[in-house]
Amino acid sequence: MGKVIAIANQKGGVGKTTTAINLSACIAVLEAKVLLIDADPQGNSTSGVGVQAEDIEYSLYDCLIDNVAPKDAILETETPNLDVLPSSIDLVGAEVELVSKIGREYLLREVIEKVRDEYDYIFIDCLPSLGLVTVNALTAADTVLIPVQCEIFSLEGLGKLQNTIRVVKQKLNPKLEIEGILLSMFDRRLRLAKIVVDEVKEHFGTQVYETIIHRNSKIGEAPNLHVPVILYDAGSKGSRNFLALAQEFLGKQIVSA
Repeated sequence: MGKVIAIANQKGGVGKTTTAINLSACIAVLEAKVLLIDADPQGNSTSGVGVQAEDIEYSLYDCLIDNVAPKDAILETETPNLDVLPSSIDLVGAEVELVSKIGREYLLREVIEKVRDEYDYIFIDCLPSLGLVTVNALTAADTVLIPVQCEIFSLEGLGKLQNTIRVVKQKLNPKLEIEGILLSMFDRRLRLAKIVVDEVKEHFGTQVYETIIHRNSKIGEAPNLHVPVILYDAGSKGSRNFLALAQEFLGKQIVSA
């Protein structure tokens, strides 16, 4: 049975979608079977793995609202072993339409259960908000991976997200745990970035990944070509960072097994 990991932070611009795309791709390259679920109506994870709007017949919205089978919506990507359950702008309307649904917080869990056995890992790229779609993702997940930008305001957002996880755990998903905290967008030239790294490690200890994602031009360029950075430039620092993260992630799974 595949493990479900929500990649979440209610603060925008912290590298959440970048992490979802590139960590999923690197784990797939390391020969695990991976599904990436794009739960953000902007659809950046969808386009970031090479799926365009014209390629999509059904999206996550159709699975949640119209009970379309996820196997009919899931698409293969150019990255070996990586599939995507795409998003579309329709997902904006799901926040309103889910309100009247029975068991509205559990609908994404029901979608995932239909394909869970077909994958080793299922990553959910969450909205930078705390609406019903994000609550669905946290309710469906086994763990939460939290990207944190190496700047001071990200620490405030981290505290708020911890409160949200605590509430979801109490009310909806008692098994939910933090997978890890990922420091991203690190610029070694900035003294403040190093201060944030030290503070996060001091407060959260072993929950923080040893791997840090540095600012790298190749990571920024890859989405323009609709590929993960590992397919764009495998030798770049960005690729090496995400491969190291994938190996650390997989190593933690072995240790905890």
